[in-house]
Amino acid sequence: MRWWPSSVLHLLRCLRLRVCTRRGRSRLPLWLSETWAYVRLLVQSLYFNSLTNSDVVFDSVFEPVFWTVDHITRWFGMVFVCLVVILTSSILLIAYTILLPLVINTYSPAWIAWHLCYGHWNLVMIAFHYYKATKTSPGYPPTVKNDISFVSVCKKCIIPKPARTHHCGICHRCILKMDHHCPWLNNCVGHFNHRYFFCFCLFMTMGCIYCSISGRNLFLDAYNAIERFKHMDMEKPGVPVTGMGLLIGILPPGQTNYQTPSPPYTFKDKMIHKSIIYMWVLTSTVGVALGGLTIWHAVLISRGETSIERHINSKETKRLAKRGKVYRNPFNYGRLNNWKVFFGVEKRSHWLTRVLLPSGHAPQGDGLTWDIYPIKKDMMPI
Repeated sequence: MRWWPSSVLHLLRCLRLRVCTRRGRSRLPLWLSETWAYVRLLVQSLYFNSLTNSDVVFDSVFEPVFWTVDHITRWFGMVFVCLVVILTSSILLIAYTILLPLVINTYSPAWIAWHLCYGHWNLVMIAFHYYKATKTSPGYPPTVKNDISFVSVCKKCIIPKPARTHHCGICHRCILKMDHHCPWLNNCVGHFNHRYFFCFCLFMTMGCIYCSISGRNLFLDAYNAIERFKHMDMEKPGVPVTGMGLLIGILPPGQTNYQTPSPPYTFKDKMIHKSIIYMWVLTSTVGVALGGLTIWHAVLISRGETSIERHINSKETKRLAKRGKVYRNPFNYGRLNNWKVFFGVEKRSHWLTRVLLPSGHAPQGDGLTWDIYPIKKDMMPI
């Protein structure tokens, strides 16, 4: 009775030793085992971390997609900027070489003065704000130790983030009061260039609408002319004359084709009409698309929000609504005050000098600290 258990134990020990020997022979290479251990650690960190939520899991799973999009956007940034310059220059070339002579020869002096003044004012505002939006730094939080209050720590920069600061994966930096990264500017839209971006969108929309409305009749005339040219091109250059036509002497002796006259238009006329059509289609399309974007940003500015904060505030509103509470944006000072803060209007004359004329003044505040208590009365007596 005693021998049986001891023999069983001896057999189990032999089997265990044999299995261990086989495991030692089939052990994975060191680099592969280390890689496998690292992957297991990463996976385990997702559900062992007490701060893990759906956003962390989503960012981890789609990190390769985000990386690809960020790098493609960075590479094509200069391409988009060059495209804006080329398309705008083409419209200006058509306006000065084709439309301006027509305006001078057609309109009265009062209308000529109106088109010259408004057109050049709009052009200056577009060029100024686009240049400033692309060249002005959006603002970055300090990377050295300081006493400025912060709300979180960036998980990528590993630096304190002040309120309204977010990380840009394309610029690889944290941006003060970040709105979004604009590929058409090849720059982030933040605290120090947000006004330039919005004014560029606004005045570009106004310019496109101006060209679309004022060139509508020219577009219709050019389109009808192109259609007539197509019908003319379909006609044959010569009509053969045979049979009785030769007998009655329609053509001189030896000639068998009746030559139709040359078309009553030149290549220059055709290109002028096509240029007018191109200008009207481009300005109308950009005016509609960019107009929608401008209206959306105007709504956000009226609420004291950025594009990123719009999503954050929406989530907070739903979260607190489930608890029976109401969420209020701490940076909303009222519609009029929000616009005054955004444009930097401190007195009445600033509506002219800082809004309707080019102005390079800095925005209010440093982008690091904010007044978080809404003010019911006007911040500025204007």
